[in-house]
Formats: sequence, structure tokens, C-alpha cells
Amino acid sequence: MRPTGQLHLGHLVGALHNWVRLQDTHDCFFFVADWHALTSEYANTTPLTGYALENVADWIAAGVDPEKSTVFIQSMVPEHAELFLLLSMVVPVPWLERVPTYKEQQVQLAEKDLSTLGFLSYPLLQTADVALYDGRFVPVGEDQVAHLELSREAVRRFAQFFGDVLVEPQALLTPVSRLPGLDNRKMSKSYGNAIDLSDDAESVLKKVRQMYTDPKRVRADIPGTVEGNPVFMYHDAFNPDVAEVDDLKARYRAGAVGDVEVKTKLAKAMNTMLEPMRERRRALLEHPERLTDIVVEGSRKARVVAQATMERVREAVRLKY
Repeated sequence: MRPTGQLHLGHLVGALHNWVRLQDTHDCFFFVADWHALTSEYANTTPLTGYALENVADWIAAGVDPEKSTVFIQSMVPEHAELFLLLSMVVPVPWLERVPTYKEQQVQLAEKDLSTLGFLSYPLLQTADVALYDGRFVPVGEDQVAHLELSREAVRRFAQFFGDVLVEPQALLTPVSRLPGLDNRKMSKSYGNAIDLSDDAESVLKKVRQMYTDPKRVRADIPGTVEGNPVFMYHDAFNPDVAEVDDLKARYRAGAVGDVEVKTKLAKAMNTMLEPMRERRRALLEHPERLTDIVVEGSRKARVVAQATMERVREAVRLKY
């Protein structure tokens, strides 16, 4: 994950829950992509290290275990940059220009100058991120398969010149749960429409009260639409009391319950779910030296693997002296 801000519920359901499950079946590497953050945040790098440690605190609070997985910081393993450089020698520029998000992001982030070499070549750095650890699988949703295909092509292109020294990664397709933002747009830090994992109980309640609901329902006695209603999508994701959720849906459709009751019960369920995470997060941030120790040790472990890979790569490229 890029350390460009606080993590929110979208990160929890879209990635972290899956990361936690994968720890029991795979040898996992999870890292803070701080060099990737520079591709769009190069003009203001001051908050990146703070966000990086807070993000790791959220990962651990959500169940990522540094004893099971390798948790590290990208820039603390300089071999990422070396492999990226060597890949860049053989991968054609048009391959990078056709990546779907290249032009999309330039439009969506028009206030930032993304006409940089770093932004253009970020998919190649992602390739190095995976190949450096002989990454056989990358957990992605259907919409990200096209991005991974560039990495697969880059590894094959490298092999044409230097042999099968890198592993071609495969997509590990995973169901990706997507939550809309509080305003029913895409959930985004830049839109300010997310509930952060660091929000306290009162902040969660306040944000839930502001959530978009059925715009046609101007009074509680008017039947409402449940399908596509963000409040009920959140109930389905975070309220384990299925009977309560089914009852709220039935009464909502019948015009027999108000938005206040539906939202109050949602906030209560969400805070019950989030409170243990908040406690673990608080305990970690009260002792930041422990977080630092975790990422330093994780980066050391990652670098052992990365250095072994680069020994093979240098030999294949015939740059060993």
C-alpha cells in the first residue's frame, strides 16, 4: 500500500481481510510502497514516513502478523531500485504508455503534474516489487489483471535477453468487496468520503449520520430502496446480526423505519467491530519504537531474499566483476 494518507474501511474489506487470510496458506510479503507514493506525492514528502508507520499499525491491528509474514518498507530494500533499473533497459516505452491507469490518473489528478518518468514507469517498479521475491502469485481483483499482465510481459521480455532468471507471476484472483463512499461516489481519500480505521466511535457515528440513502425517500413512511443503498451495503459488510439487518431491510421497504434508526444501528455495529482494532492500534502507536523495530526487522528479512535474487540477475546480465 502507498502511504499517502490514513487507511479507511475500503482498505479493510478490499485488501486487509484478504491479506490476513492469505497468511495461513502462503509465504506473504506485505510492504509500504513509499517509492510508489513519490510518483504522485513528490511535491510534499513530509508526511510519508508518518503515514507509513500508521499504515503498518493498521495492518497489524487488522490481523497481519509480522511473525507469519514479512512486513517491510520498500525504500529500505534498495534492490527494488536496482532491478527496476535493469528491467527498464529492455521494456519498450509504449508498453508503459498503454497501461490503463496511466492516462486515467492524469485526468483524475489533473491538479498534479504526472508527466514524470517516475509516474510513467511505476508499473515497471511494481514488476520489480514482485519479481524480487520470486513472487508466484499476486492477489488481485478482476479489474487489476491487465496491470499484472504488464509485469508478466516484462519478465518474459527480460528472459529473451538474459534467460529465465525471474519468475513470471500469476494472478491470484480474489473476490474484492467494494464499498461506496459516504456520498455514494467511489471511496477516496481525496473525496473525504471515507470512514478511517483510526476514527473514534463518535466520529464514526457522525459520519454514518451523513451517509447517502435513498434520495426519493423524503419521509420515513415512504417505502425505500435497499438495493444499491450504501447504508445497507455497509450493514451487510459490518453488521453480523443478520436477523436485525433483514428486519431493517423489510421495514425500510415497507416505509416502517426511519433513516435515523437504520444509521444508528449501523454505527453501533461498526464501532463494535472496530473497537478491538482501535485498541491494538493505540497500543502500537503508544510505543512507536516497536513499530520501527518491526519494519526494520522485516526489511532486513526481505533484503536477504532480494539480495539473493539480484545475485542471480547480475550473473544473468553478466555484470559480475
